[in-house]
Amino acid sequence: MRTTVLGMLILGLATACGRDATKSTGGTAAEQAVGATLTVRDTTITGTFEAAGVAEPFQRATLSTKLVGSVTQVLVREGDRVAKGQVLARIDARDVDAKRAQVDAGIAGAEAMYQDAQTQAARFRALYADSAATRYQLEQVETGLARAEAGLRTARASRDELNAIGDYAEIRAPFSGVVTQRFVDPGAFAAPGTPIVEVQDAARLRVSVTVPPRVASGLKTGQSLDAAIEGHPARAIIEGAVPAPAGAVYTVNALVENPKEAFMSGSAATLRIPDGTRSAILIPATALVQEGDLTGVRVTVGGITALRWVKIGGPCNAPAGAAACVEVLSGLTAGDEIVVGSH
Repeated sequence: MRTTVLGMLILGLATACGRDATKSTGGTAAEQAVGATLTVRDTTITGTFEAAGVAEPFQRATLSTKLVGSVTQVLVREGDRVAKGQVLARIDARDVDAKRAQVDAGIAGAEAMYQDAQTQAARFRALYADSAATRYQLEQVETGLARAEAGLRTARASRDELNAIGDYAEIRAPFSGVVTQRFVDPGAFAAPGTPIVEVQDAARLRVSVTVPPRVASGLKTGQSLDAAIEGHPARAIIEGAVPAPAGAVYTVNALVENPKEAFMSGSAATLRIPDGTRSAILIPATALVQEGDLTGVRVTVGGITALRWVKIGGPCNAPAGAAACVEVLSGLTAGDEIVVGSH
């Protein structure tokens, strides 16, 4: 768990190793002289909860058709970059064309009936005005006109529906992106719902992680978080936090802008989410002594300096211009005096 320094590290400063100790106080870890002793103190920091997930494309679509027929063309392959609206594949639509001819004939008949009904209605309205036709006759003609108009609307709606279905004869890209899967080849049989091509756009990635309710409670939509994708730093913007279907945890979705597609979809990702405050021990990185896989610091007790092995956490966010610092998880307590930069 990484940490963030909330305040300046208030440390005690002593004389360089091997000289008589004349203690003074004040200054940050970055201000300690090389070879000086430093009094370790507790520091209040913001805790960070690291949640692992996978970076998936924000836009992904598996394209299919509503037609029943043979695939006549597949114009793309995996890895091809496509533009929004580009034709990716075509389906045999001869049945649709035949039905369109029938529908067009029906529309022509409905239009003729409607024109005739309009003429009859106009004539009987004039006759009724001259008292040459009864009200009953006029109402019958008006009803016939309404039926003819409804028939024409129905015929035209059938054509619109057929045109919409006919649009599925051409599979087009719903957005710009990359073809990630090609499911069929020319000659294959396609039915409604049969996958034809998959397209995804990795210019924006979505990272989904699960966290405890206490961590999710402080999150807000639009909040910025530190993230890492395959170990590389990134910035993520919270899209939302909702209860997971399994219960007891929350799902946090965050978006990472990836315009140059430096990060690949499917990469391992980590979100670093603020998790309250806690007390920690932070020391300058220059105080660390590395021997093989072991990490230690030189501790001064009663004028005698000895090497003590410690367990360290991640780096902390030091103030601007300050030297790097690390959190010590075990091996040191507040009040210990350590040597900085003498090795």
